[in-house]
Amino acid sequence: MPITTSSASASLFDAFFTNRKLLLLDGALATELERRGADLNDPLWSAKLLIEQPDLIRQVHLDYFLAGADVATTASYQATFESFARRGYDHAAAAALMADSVRLAIEARDAFWSEPANRVGRIRPLVAASVGPYGAMLADGSEYRGHYGLTEEQLMDFHRPRLQVLLQTGADLLACETIPCLAEARALACLLTEFPGAAAWISFSCCDGMHNSQGELLSDCVAALDTYAQVLAVGVNCTAPEYIDSLVEQARAHTRKPVLVYPNSGEHYDATHKQWHGNPSASHFAEQARGWHARGARLIGGCCRTSPEDIAAVNRWCSALSNS
Repeated sequence: MPITTSSASASLFDAFFTNRKLLLLDGALATELERRGADLNDPLWSAKLLIEQPDLIRQVHLDYFLAGADVATTASYQATFESFARRGYDHAAAAALMADSVRLAIEARDAFWSEPANRVGRIRPLVAASVGPYGAMLADGSEYRGHYGLTEEQLMDFHRPRLQVLLQTGADLLACETIPCLAEARALACLLTEFPGAAAWISFSCCDGMHNSQGELLSDCVAALDTYAQVLAVGVNCTAPEYIDSLVEQARAHTRKPVLVYPNSGEHYDATHKQWHGNPSASHFAEQARGWHARGARLIGGCCRTSPEDIAAVNRWCSALSNS
């Protein structure tokens, strides 16, 4: 059923925090799909597989739940009416594909939860409908630069139709992620007020240990969102892990909301050759996550090039911490 009240979603967060020290997010979707053989060399990115290989998306969601994730983030990051229109899909067909992204995650969650053994020590996981930034629709890397040249009202007009669809799908909340600038974050937060039952987290992409991708102080951004009751958590994603310690400290000092982080694996992307370089390990990612939690992060997961193995490694120390 559709999202009903933001307070209900907030209470779900509270239930997780009561039973364990943090809420464990999932890891990368698109790069995990690529690791399993999918070709995502397309402006639609992971949304391409909503058309071509939906079963693979469902399987990745299930594998993250099995690894310990409390949340699945859907394959709707790059799913916009504009992007689908460029592929010849009309409004109704595009809306159906967006709804499919949530359906696949819910089916994976329900399959996971149907097994009694999976329920031991767990709370029923959540599904967060991904809302990518305006720059993701442009497919030119703008989500890592900002400076769109659009007003907040124009950004609200862009995001509104997709939110109208996603909020009727049965997702528990929205994941407004990889947001490069305060203007877009504020546009999304304001837009939520048009949907009284909606709840979301807002997560920025950042270029260093203090600034979002557009160059604004993260501390100013999270402070500006603090009064929006429908924004349940704020933080950082799709950012190099070496910056997360500082960013968590900046955010924690300027918001009363839970801080979330889901950085990249630590590998570096060569945009010219479209290749990732580096050799991170799950144990190293989990050890870093321990430090992010110590600094105040309460929702932790992974973004590009992280995997179910990374989430499982974080889950192991989190479970030990909760039982201590």
